[in-house]
Order: sequence, then C-alpha cells, then structure tokens
Amino acid sequence: MSWVKEGELSFWERFCANIIKAGPMPKHIAFIMDGNRRYAKKCQVERQEGHSQGFNKLAETLRWCLNLGILEVTVYAFSIENFKRSKSEVDGLMDLAREKFSRLMEEQCFLNICFAYTSRHEISNAVREMAWGVEQGLLDPSDVSESLLDKCLYTNHSPHPDILIRTSGEVRLSDFLLWQTSHSCLVFQPVLWPEYTFWNLCEAILQFQMNHSMLQKARDMYAEERKRQQLERDQAAVTEQLLQEGLPASGDPQLRRTRLHKLSARREERVQGFLQALELKRADWLAHLGTAST
Repeated sequence: MSWVKEGELSFWERFCANIIKAGPMPKHIAFIMDGNRRYAKKCQVERQEGHSQGFNKLAETLRWCLNLGILEVTVYAFSIENFKRSKSEVDGLMDLAREKFSRLMEEQCFLNICFAYTSRHEISNAVREMAWGVEQGLLDPSDVSESLLDKCLYTNHSPHPDILIRTSGEVRLSDFLLWQTSHSCLVFQPVLWPEYTFWNLCEAILQFQMNHSMLQKARDMYAEERKRQQLERDQAAVTEQLLQEGLPASGDPQLRRTRLHKLSARREERVQGFLQALELKRADWLAHLGTAST
C-alpha cells in the first residue's frame, strides 16, 4: 500500500480543507522538521525512535498537502552542522534516511530533500558557478546578476516557497533556504515535529492567506526593481557603445531601441548556453558521485 496516499481525511478535515481552498493557496511549502529528539526525550524512547516517528510524520504531511492541492514540498532533513552529533546518532540517521527516502522515492511524490545542506554553501556555490561561466567564456562579467544567481541555486527548477514552517518553538532559519524565503510567509509553531497535525498545517496556511496580498506586493515590487536595474545597466552599456563609435549618446531613439534589443537577446543567448552547460556539469558530477559510491 502507498505510504503517502494511505488513509483519508476525516469529515471535519475535508470540510475545513474545502473552506481553506476557497482562498489563495500555497503552491510550495518548506518545512524545518524540528523536535524529533525532544519528542523522544518527552516520550522516554530512544532518539532513533524519535527520528523514525519524524519520517512517518513527513509521509502523513505529504498526504495532507496532496489533499490540499499543494504541488511541492521541500524539507530540511539534515544540515551539514548535524554531522557534529554523536557518531551513533549520525549513523542511525543515515540508515533511517536511506530506508525512508527510498520508500518515498517509490511514491513519485513532489518532495525536495535538503540533505547535508546549508544555504550559505548553496549561495557561495552559485557564485562559484557564475565565476566558472565567466572563466569558460560562456558569460560576460556583465551577465552576472541576482536573476542569474537565482538560476544557479539547487532549487532553480522550483518556485520559491510560499510558506516556510519551523516546528518545536525555535524562531530561527538555521541556514535553510535563506535566498528563496526572502518573500515567504514564515511560520514558527511550538509543536514538536512528530506531533504535527493537520490543524497545525491549516493554521500555517491561514497565516499565509491573511498576509497573501502583502507578500505578493513585496514579490512584485522586487521583480520590478530587478527589471529596472537591468534596464539601467543595459542603457548604460548602449550609451558606452555609441560613444565608442563616435555617435551621440542621446541620438536616434530607434537606434538605441535596436541596440537595447540586440544587447538583451545576446545576453539571453549566453545565459541559456551557460545554464545548459551547468546542467551537464552537474549531471556529470552526480554520475561520478554515484559511480564512486558503488
């Protein structure tokens, strides 16, 4: 039987889900699944059992998201900092992760797993990738921008999360999706992750809906500002070209528009070529990693 899809919502859960779905719904939710160890201590069980219950709760939460029409979920499963825990706990987590995530992969579900991850490492890696593109002659230095960095992140094929939820009462992001959640609804809930309920998820979605217009306005303003800055850079570049050719900078408006269009088209061509090369580079790295681990 399917691990994610088994079980149905209760009557009251379906009733509330239908009401919530009448409002703006998140397309992507990110979770910091915190509190497994405290749950184990509270229930006087082994830490490994706490982590196991946490993985079971993830499967249940994915089912809720599926019922609510939420298309994508990203979870912070294990940060680089977590390797500082005791060897026995880390080894146990690795074995548990292999077992549970292998089962989730069979579900063909909509889950992104951040494992051995920190946001600072992701962002610095994106900067290195752009530098590599310039060194290889795939990009001009002027092509480097916030928009391009966004496309170099590990999450480049996903929309930014609409909601980031952290459980256990901790009010910090712990180096998780710092770039991607700059315009997300941040929800910090006191419940321990293995005790998370459908109603906790509904509460988070309601917070998102209450703040939706403000969040959308902030995203739109940010997108417009990025466009404006790029246009200013392009106009400055066209002005420099014209001056180098001995032409008046504020001359024929049609000529300026033509130059701007060509400049933008060439940049887009370089960027697309770079992104294709980057995809191949990452695919080769993953293939090599898979070969090395066998």
